Amino acid sequence: MMNSTMVTEFLLEVFAETWELRILLSVLFLLAYLGSLLGNLIIIIVTTVDQTLNTPMYFFLRNLSILDICYISVTVPNACINSLTDHRNISVAGCAAQIFLVIFCSCVEVQFLTTMAQDRYVAICKPLMYPVIMTYQFCVQMTLASLLTSLILASVHTFKTFQLSFCHSNIVPQFFCDIPSLLRISCSDTFNNKLLLLLTAIGFSGSCFTFIAISYVLILSTVLKVPVKGERGKAFSTCVPHIIVVSVFLSSGAYVYLRPPATPEIIEDMTLSVFYTIVPPFLNPIIYSLRNKQIKEAVKKVIFRFLS
Repeated sequence: MMNSTMVTEFLLEVFAETWELRILLSVLFLLAYLGSLLGNLIIIIVTTVDQTLNTPMYFFLRNLSILDICYISVTVPNACINSLTDHRNISVAGCAAQIFLVIFCSCVEVQFLTTMAQDRYVAICKPLMYPVIMTYQFCVQMTLASLLTSLILASVHTFKTFQLSFCHSNIVPQFFCDIPSLLRISCSDTFNNKLLLLLTAIGFSGSCFTFIAISYVLILSTVLKVPVKGERGKAFSTCVPHIIVVSVFLSSGAYVYLRPPATPEIIEDMTLSVFYTIVPPFLNPIIYSLRNKQIKEAVKKVIFRFLS
């Protein structure tokens, strides 16, 4: 990481040039941040307090909510403060920490979503085997494996990024530090870094997406065989929100990290980044709670217990 010492700090982009639009966007993102915190905290509390939700599905949902709070907290609060105060500076160490945490959280998120797809597959396609396959021990092992894999990937990508030299410019064309933005302003050969991103996308994200896609194809084929329309609708309502979250998260992230570097538009980059850093943590508690009767009932129980 010695080469990056040629630059002692980076300058991040603000949300907009005009003060009025900057305030508007900062307020909107802060509201989304607070909404994400509230929604995910509710899921964490409810799935912890209510013993009827002590199942693998809600175990991973609770873990996903904890992760989403961490994920959105890495970028949004700092970006909003920077835009409102016009303080754009971030140290090299702070930038490295932000890159590490963004990659770590996004990798864990992909693996949690993959495991949740497996949970839905077993529950719908092999219900009799569900208690045997989705044991508590299996859930803990999958969680630890996700954390360890993400820790390794985040460490490798962060280390390789800060082996580069940043002697031409220290202005990061993004409202937080991310790898594609730093590769654009580096004066070193970035071929190995781009190759590492491509291999990670194909080997890691690609395999997770393939597993999720196969799981849902099998789920949909099983659901279509269900003669009762009510049960078929229930299965669809459980799976469709999951598909939406996975699609938005992976498609926007893949486009930002893998697209050709020719003439990048800062506004386009920042907009797409919102879709994989802010939208998933904000949407997860909404789609998993508003369309879930068990969560609704559990929230009522917790509120009633608190008030009484």
